[in-house]
Amino acid sequence: MIGQSRDDNAIAWRPTDEVIARAQMARFISFCDLAAFDALYQRSVADIEWFTEQVLRFLDIQFDKPYEQILDLSRGVEWPRWCAGGELNIVKSCLDRWEDTAVAHQPAIIWEGEEGETREMDYADLLIEVERCAAGLRACGYGRRDAIGIHLPMVPETVIALLAINRIGAIAVPLFSGYGPSAISSRLRDVNAKALITCDAFPRRGKPVNAKLIADEAVADCPEITRVVVVRRMRVTAPMKPGRDLTWDQLLATGDQAGGAARQAEPTGAEDPLIAIYTSGTTGRPKGILHTHCGFPVKSAQDMCFGVDVGQGTRISWITDIGWMMGPWLIYGALILGGTIVLYDGAPDYPQPDRMWDFCERHKVEVLGISPTLVRALAAHGDQWVEEHDLSSLRIFGSTGEPWNPDPWWWLFETVGKRRAPIINYSGGTEISGGILMGNPLLPIKPCAFSAPCPGIAADVVDENGDSVRGAVGELVIRKPWIGQARGFWKDDERYLQTYWSRFPGVWVHGDWAMIDADGHWYILGRSDDTLKIAGKRVGPAEVESILVGHPAIIEAAAIGVPDELKGSALVAFCVPASGEEPGARLAEELRERVAAELGKPLRPERIYFVEALPKTRNAKVMRRVIRAAFLGEDPGDVTALENPGAVEKIRQTAERPAAPK
Repeated sequence: MIGQSRDDNAIAWRPTDEVIARAQMARFISFCDLAAFDALYQRSVADIEWFTEQVLRFLDIQFDKPYEQILDLSRGVEWPRWCAGGELNIVKSCLDRWEDTAVAHQPAIIWEGEEGETREMDYADLLIEVERCAAGLRACGYGRRDAIGIHLPMVPETVIALLAINRIGAIAVPLFSGYGPSAISSRLRDVNAKALITCDAFPRRGKPVNAKLIADEAVADCPEITRVVVVRRMRVTAPMKPGRDLTWDQLLATGDQAGGAARQAEPTGAEDPLIAIYTSGTTGRPKGILHTHCGFPVKSAQDMCFGVDVGQGTRISWITDIGWMMGPWLIYGALILGGTIVLYDGAPDYPQPDRMWDFCERHKVEVLGISPTLVRALAAHGDQWVEEHDLSSLRIFGSTGEPWNPDPWWWLFETVGKRRAPIINYSGGTEISGGILMGNPLLPIKPCAFSAPCPGIAADVVDENGDSVRGAVGELVIRKPWIGQARGFWKDDERYLQTYWSRFPGVWVHGDWAMIDADGHWYILGRSDDTLKIAGKRVGPAEVESILVGHPAIIEAAAIGVPDELKGSALVAFCVPASGEEPGARLAEELRERVAAELGKPLRPERIYFVEALPKTRNAKVMRRVIRAAFLGEDPGDVTALENPGAVEKIRQTAERPAAPK
């Protein structure tokens, strides 16, 4: 493949015989007694009950009591009950099942902190620590259906806490480690959380983030919280409230004093609540997405196994946080599959731009999950930081979070992966428990595209009437239920139905614009509420942004539509210039002409604004709705998930000063 020309519409990667032979997807197809991926996919959506049973058997999900019915739709397609009548506590499938196998002595977690400290824990030790933590939580009076918050960076204790909460039948509530007090307290109050697990502090770019002080301020507004457990991440002095606060070590010591029964997994129903993951709402309070023991973890493991080819012993790292669904996804998926979670806690380009590549080399990472946003930032530092490292262990990249632009996609594929490692594009959401669309090692890959929907996901692209379309932009929908489907929003059924089920009867409308090309490859073009309609033509912001970041002077861009008296809507773009660039009228005109040349003169941006940063969530999604609202002086809705709220004010100020001249 070396030397192949760059064509954004042609196949960039094809699997070799060696890749196909080792692929977990190939094993599953054989397990199902089928011949090829297409046959598997067609049957998986024609008979979702058959497919789901095959997945449960292939993953060897551990049931304490067999289910009586694989799928119960008595409440309608909006409220499916999976594995009805069955009992399982998913922690047994993550840990207990490996107790008397060779996997018990394999690394379950390899961790590295920003300061250079490393730790390793095998499956046997992880089970012991989860049992101790579970017993400690029970000794504190917590149990089935109690909600417990996790406000930690990605450290081994985060994995232990998540599984221990699930082990006692409680509901885990993961929170972004960088949240401010109001974001934490609003989520804890919403679920009536009884306890919070946090840490003293954690390092970011060499400076401590005082997590305990933030947690204390948040908990002051949460009268239901009776315990705050503090992990000594940086071993710095942190205020401890007598009678309420415990150190992590004290919690485990409390568990050690409890009887053996306190360490056992709570008997839970397959549809008992497991986790409530909060996402930002366009307006109003954040959405608490509810998932169950037989839902989110099974879909996570399925996608991880089939999509990025994780099996026993595979070392997988995903640059994420416990507050983004990819954090729990990584933990449940890897442990169900017997893989090794390789965690990094810190800034991925600190103290030098090669930190990520050094990390992958030293820990022999095989599967690396990385967002397009991070790739753009790392590529801006230059190729030399990559070329200094032996990255031969990397065999697959996973990517989710934002639509790709071609230039950074090619940089990752060619410069980092040497055209050898495929980029498995992955798109779905917290409500999906993973992916709607995802490539896999058996299918050829086009730049920025998705090779297929995930098996078991009856995905389609439809027009405004709900009719299927090909070769044109439409709404991404799902026509049948799947095991990872959200079990609603926390205490807000009506909002859940309105958000996903109100457009077309019995059809999940995801809120993304998508397109399927003539070769059957899928593209995500951005959120449908972000989509632009200029001069009667609908265009996804990603199309405009790809053209803008294709200019060597631009690192990132965001395109929005704003009201226009003549056109109805006009295109405005915000661009982040590369280091050393001097943005001004000449560059703005170059960018406007570049878009016009690619998309046509009606889509020439009305204005180009240069900014230092774009508002992003902590999982690296550019918040276009917030940009538009700030620019127009409107209410931006929920912004508690923003990584850099200061960027919003900068954009608000742009509305009060002239743009770069036309």
